[in-house]
Amino acid sequence: METDRVAIIGASMTNFGQREAWIRDLLAEAGIACLEDSGVEPEAIDHCYVSNMSSGEFEGQGGIMNMLAHDLGLLPAYTQRVDQTSSSGGAGIYAAWQSIASGASEMTLLVGGEKMTHRTTGESTDIIASITHPDEYKHGVTLPSFAGMTARHYLERFDAPRESLAKVAVKNHKNGVDNPHAQFRKEVDLETVLESPIVADPLRLYDFCPITDGSAALLFCPESVAESYTDEYAIVSGIAGATDTHVVHERPDPTVMNGVVESGQAAYELSGYGPDDIDVAELHDMFTILEFLQMEGLGFAAQGTAWELVEDGVTDRDTGRLPINTSGGLKSKGHPLGASGVAQGVEIYEQLTNTAGPRQVDAEVGLCCNVGGFGNCVITTIMEAAQ
Repeated sequence: METDRVAIIGASMTNFGQREAWIRDLLAEAGIACLEDSGVEPEAIDHCYVSNMSSGEFEGQGGIMNMLAHDLGLLPAYTQRVDQTSSSGGAGIYAAWQSIASGASEMTLLVGGEKMTHRTTGESTDIIASITHPDEYKHGVTLPSFAGMTARHYLERFDAPRESLAKVAVKNHKNGVDNPHAQFRKEVDLETVLESPIVADPLRLYDFCPITDGSAALLFCPESVAESYTDEYAIVSGIAGATDTHVVHERPDPTVMNGVVESGQAAYELSGYGPDDIDVAELHDMFTILEFLQMEGLGFAAQGTAWELVEDGVTDRDTGRLPINTSGGLKSKGHPLGASGVAQGVEIYEQLTNTAGPRQVDAEVGLCCNVGGFGNCVITTIMEAAQ
């Protein structure tokens, strides 16, 4: 007997940026908006997952999933916090999908969020750096330093122009202008990116995403249930996670993110789609170089050639055949750790249900890739529009 496919029938995203609200309020804001978007009553929720990396470290607040269930009136729904470092949002999508696909839940709410901006940049960097291997962390290694070293190696090995990385930032900032919830709704030009302060050579300030507060939510149910609520929904047709070497310098090729490769291949296999079938993608551009590495790991470009696609405009929203980060990406939209992967899903859902407004592209199949650490853990999700 053919089983029900897993559908998404509601989505929401708070404003990203520096927020006065604390994590409890941010989660509730997104959760309420998602329920309103779907028309589902709180008492219908069976499972509630909260994607969050560090509410304890950033805010000293635990038990946020229980608080959310209380604040939204979801009792007695099962609740669980999902932590997979900066890929917590994607892991939350995986958990929510599993809860519906297994038959354990008929209606699952996922809310991802993080409160970060009340900490100094140094404090936030140190909290995030703690996800690196202890042998790397004790020597002062941070994720930006990995990004800089990898970018330098990539540019030299594949004879890629430095401008190609800057064009990723320019593209994503341009897309973010049309996202009403993005942290930075302003365009930047190539010169501004290339002349911004160096952070980790050759990467400069505009090659990095900001520190962000915010929350996002998705509502999952079987397709048969979705049809009773709306004709406009998205299907999660493929999803998979993978883990790569924790000690980054032990990887045989630093320009290959095996977690991206493995999770992408498994998601493609489950969905029945391949790289050529993807119409729009949200990639984890915490650093501009990561957009190149994910494009190649997911089969959108051969190794060492992603920069050529960017130079040729293939990833542009308005004219490219594969628009990438139509939301503005982490670079412009912001990166509230636990919310980022969920917000990627929100963007793909909106693209597939034709509710993306001025960001809308022609898309029937979309993909999002959420990366933890420097590729240490990865979730790839493929969605398709309801037929």
